[in-house]
Amino acid sequence: MVECYLGLGSNIGDRVAMVTRALACLASQPDMVLRDISGLYLTPAWGHRDQPDFVNAVCRLDTHLAPRDLLARLQGIEAGLGRRDRFRWGPREIDLDILFYGDEVLDEAGLQVPHPMLHRRAFVLIPLVEIAPHLIHPETGFKISEHLEAIGEHGDLKCQSLDI
Repeated sequence: MVECYLGLGSNIGDRVAMVTRALACLASQPDMVLRDISGLYLTPAWGHRDQPDFVNAVCRLDTHLAPRDLLARLQGIEAGLGRRDRFRWGPREIDLDILFYGDEVLDEAGLQVPHPMLHRRAFVLIPLVEIAPHLIHPETGFKISEHLEAIGEHGDLKCQSLDI
C-alpha cells in the first residue's frame, strides 16, 4: 500500500457536512484505509476572493490504487457529492486533491503530484503539519513544517481552526 495525503475543501452549502461526508466516502472505499484526519479549518477563498470562505482539512490514507486510478476515484466521489464544474479557483461543493502519493513525483496531463501549489498554501500546510509535521516534500527536500514557517515569514496565514 502507498501512503497518500489528500486535501479536502468546500465553500458551498453546509461546508462542514460536505467535508465530513467526503471523509465518510473515503473511509468506505474498499481499496483505501483512512489513517488520519486533521481538524477543520476556515479559510478565505484563494484565487477568486469574491466567494464564501472554505472549510478545509487534510487526511492521510493508504491505498493500492495507482495515482491515476486514485484521481478517478476522487473525482467519482466529488461527482457523487454533487460537485459542479464552474471556473478555475471558483466555488466548490467539494474539492478532493491528491497532495502526495508516497514520494512519487508525477507531471502528467491532468495529474501533478505533489500538488504543485501546496507548499505556498496555508490552508493545506496548516492541517498537513497537524498530522504530518515531519513529512518531506519529495521535490524540495524540505519538511512540510519548514514550508509553513517559510510562508509565515513571507505570506498571509489566514486559516482559522474550527472547534467542532
